[in-house]
Amino acid sequence: MKLKMLIGEKWLETEEKFPIQNAYSGRTIYYGSCASKKHVEEALISAEKGKEISRKLSPYLRSEILAKVVLLLSQRKEEFAKTIVSEGVKTINESRKEVDRCINTLTLCAEEAKRNNGETVPFSAFQGSENRTGYYVNAPVGIVTAITPFNDPLNLVAHKLGPAVAAGNAIILKPSDFTPVSAIKLGQLFIEAGLPYHVLNIITGPLSNFGNTLVTDNRINMVSFTGGTKSGEAITKLAGIKKVAMELGSSSPVIVMNDVDVEDVAANCLGAITWAAGQNCVGVKRMYVHEDVYDAFKNKLIECAKKVNIGNPEEETTDMGPIISNYAIKEIEESIEELKTSGYTILQGGNRINNVFEPTILEGDFNNPLNGKKEIFGPVATLSKIKTLEEGITASNDSPYGLHAGIFTNNIEAAFKATNELQCGGVMVNDSSDYRIDMMPFGGVKQSGIGREGVKSAIQEMSTTKIICFNLKN
Repeated sequence: MKLKMLIGEKWLETEEKFPIQNAYSGRTIYYGSCASKKHVEEALISAEKGKEISRKLSPYLRSEILAKVVLLLSQRKEEFAKTIVSEGVKTINESRKEVDRCINTLTLCAEEAKRNNGETVPFSAFQGSENRTGYYVNAPVGIVTAITPFNDPLNLVAHKLGPAVAAGNAIILKPSDFTPVSAIKLGQLFIEAGLPYHVLNIITGPLSNFGNTLVTDNRINMVSFTGGTKSGEAITKLAGIKKVAMELGSSSPVIVMNDVDVEDVAANCLGAITWAAGQNCVGVKRMYVHEDVYDAFKNKLIECAKKVNIGNPEEETTDMGPIISNYAIKEIEESIEELKTSGYTILQGGNRINNVFEPTILEGDFNNPLNGKKEIFGPVATLSKIKTLEEGITASNDSPYGLHAGIFTNNIEAAFKATNELQCGGVMVNDSSDYRIDMMPFGGVKQSGIGREGVKSAIQEMSTTKIICFNLKN
């Protein structure tokens, strides 16, 4: 199957193609169109028209379009789930959950499109301004470049497109070259739902074909990127004077205290290690477990890991699917070897099985110099023993990342201490770091990102404040 890009009012197919492979089988299943610099320029010209069209759409119409996308997607849930499986890393059951989340995301966008309001400003509260009255409104930023990753190929696209449309912007979408099919299909639904042409443009193909224009061009008003920290840093340096929103890497920690049900917590953490085969920015990567329950937790964790059914993601009984590419598997293997050299010991897993990687647990001291310093984008996590909550908090914070963290405890004081002192964008109490719903503000600190996603937060990020003041003479 050959995929087309959306530029202006046309779905375009280029002569130059790139292969899109099934991550599990390695078989080429689609061919995508490779954009050139010419195509990017055409998309920018289109988006210039689109930002004026989108700005003039009433909040009611924006909401109606988004609600229609929800309806269309709801009618094709299984088709989209199978698309995610075919090009991505999720099992069929994980993919169905992603489609449900996408429906929720866009439903929230339709609702929030009607609520992107400003406030009145009491100008008369200042001496000399007694005759003035006014307010501020949230205006669209203009053109948003949205760059999305492979691990949530549908819902993370929705987290860019939905808020951008709700706020009245035009969008140029650049999906991952690993998983562009879900994005293109969702884009088709937006057009079918009545989104005017030019408001959305979709560019596909290797960045090497068209360079940095989608980031550097002065016609772009905002860059919204989800992906690796190195890429995010490079984009931030190139972007110039424009808004940026960055949802980047992580090495998410979990603290397990000695007053919890160890079996439940171990199962919870293992699920957060293996979701999307560990290719998940908030998945559990580090576990700091109190010495009183350490051995019991370790044994249960290993037991759970051994029961994970890995293999073909299309099969209903599969718990964990493939790694996205051979290169990604090699990076995982190299990271494990580095941890072993640094003093970590493999307790479970550590092996590649075709294009799948075993759930892998390594044991090591929480003071190890590699603790939390590198993101391993796979089903790999470290386990360390702690004596006190303070040790767990210190170890958790000893990282360049700060996206999500979790703590399991029944002690309210311990919970509040952790939520106050953990340096990250979100702390989950009695849940792993992996917990998220699409309405909540989502993002990190340090090298984990800039700004916040989550529908309402993203709409605010994709808006700018305009102040209006009336000088009433009488």
